Amino acid sequence: MARIAYVCADAGVPVFGTKGASVHVQEIVRAFGRMGHDITLFAARRGGEPADDLREVPVHSLPAPPKGDPAMRERAALAANRSLRRALARHGSFDVVYERYSLWSHAGIEFARREGLPGLLEVNAPLALEQARHRTLVHRAAADRVAQRVFAAATALIAVSPGVTTYLRNACPAAVDRIHTIPNGVDPARFPAERFERRPGAGSNGPFTIGFLGTLKPWHGLDVLMDAFVRLHAETPDIRLLVVGDGPQRESIESAAIRHGLTSAVHLTGAVAPSQVPDWLYRMDVAVAPYPGLADFYFSPLKIHEYMAAALPVVTSRVGDLDRVVEHGVTGLLYDPDDPFALAAALRQLQHDPRLRQRLGAAGRRNVLRQHAWDAVAAGILRLTNQEPQRKSAAYTA
Repeated sequence: MARIAYVCADAGVPVFGTKGASVHVQEIVRAFGRMGHDITLFAARRGGEPADDLREVPVHSLPAPPKGDPAMRERAALAANRSLRRALARHGSFDVVYERYSLWSHAGIEFARREGLPGLLEVNAPLALEQARHRTLVHRAAADRVAQRVFAAATALIAVSPGVTTYLRNACPAAVDRIHTIPNGVDPARFPAERFERRPGAGSNGPFTIGFLGTLKPWHGLDVLMDAFVRLHAETPDIRLLVVGDGPQRESIESAAIRHGLTSAVHLTGAVAPSQVPDWLYRMDVAVAPYPGLADFYFSPLKIHEYMAAALPVVTSRVGDLDRVVEHGVTGLLYDPDDPFALAAALRQLQHDPRLRQRLGAAGRRNVLRQHAWDAVAAGILRLTNQEPQRKSAAYTA
C-alpha cells in the first residue's frame, strides 16, 4: 500500500463538485482507494460534501485566491505554493505525489522532487492558452514560467488526450520521454449490466429524446445542437432535448427555446450530482457531443465515455482525435463540426432506426468497459511510479 498525496490547487475545480473535472478527481481517488492505497487530498476548493464512499478521505484545504481583481488573484494563487509546500511536509510522509496541473501551482511536484519521490503530473489542458482565450490572464509570462517549472520537475507527465500530448511535446521538448497518454475513463459499477444492457431507450415508451451532458460552456457547441434540434422539431414536434448540466450557456439555450417556441420540448436539469448522471442518461435515446471545429482540440471528454457506458449511440463532431474515441458506424456517428444540417441528419438517421441505435449503443458499451475503466486508468498511472525516482534536489524553492 502506498501513501498518495493528491494535489488539486485549482480553485476552479471543486474536488467534490459536479463538473467534469471534479468527477475526474473523484474517480481517480476512488480507483486508487480500490487498489488499496491511502489517499490524502490537498485542495483549494471542496465544492460541497463528498459522496458517502469518499467521506473517509482526509482533505486539507489550500488557500483559495480572493475574488475580485484578476491580477491580485493570480499573485495570491502563486503565493499559495508556500502553503502547499508546508502542508505536504506537515502531513507526510508520502510515497507518491499526484498533482492535477493548475495554472499557478508548482509546489507539489517540486516537493516530490526534493524528497526523491515519484511526482506524477496530470495535464488536462494547455491552461495558459485556455485562460487567455476564454477568461482573463494578466501575468501570461509568469504562468508560462510555472508551466516550464512544473513540467521539468515531474517524474512523469500524464496527458489525457493526444491533443494534450502534442501540447506538452511542443511546450517542453526535453520532457518527451516522460510524457504518457492515458485517456479518461468510466466506472462500470455506475452503469450496471442489468439496467443498461439491451436498454429499450426512452423513445420506446415516450418521445424520442436527444441528450447532452456536461458543463454548458461556449466550446461545447451547444448553439449548433440547438440549431439542429430546431430543424428536427419542425419535422417531428414530439421529440425532446434533454440538457443535463449547468453553466454560462444556459441562458442562451433558454432564450433560443423561448424564441422558437420550444420551452415545452427543451428540458434543462441544472447541475446534478455525479451519482444522478446514470439516471438522466437512461432517459435519453441518443447522446450528443457537438464540439466546434477547434484547430487545437485537446479534450478527452468524460461525457462520451459515460454515454457509451450507458449504451447510448453517440453523435459527435469529427474533430481532434474523437474519430478514435467514436468509430463511425460502429459505436456512434460522426459529422463535420459546426454544421447543424449534418448534425440534424445524423440524429434523424438514429431517430428512424431503433435497431441501429441499439447496435451502436451496445458496441460502445462493450468498448468503453473493456478499454476505459477507471481501475485500468489508475493502474496505468501508478505503473509510472516504477520509473527511476528523482534525486533529492537542493534547488527547490517556493
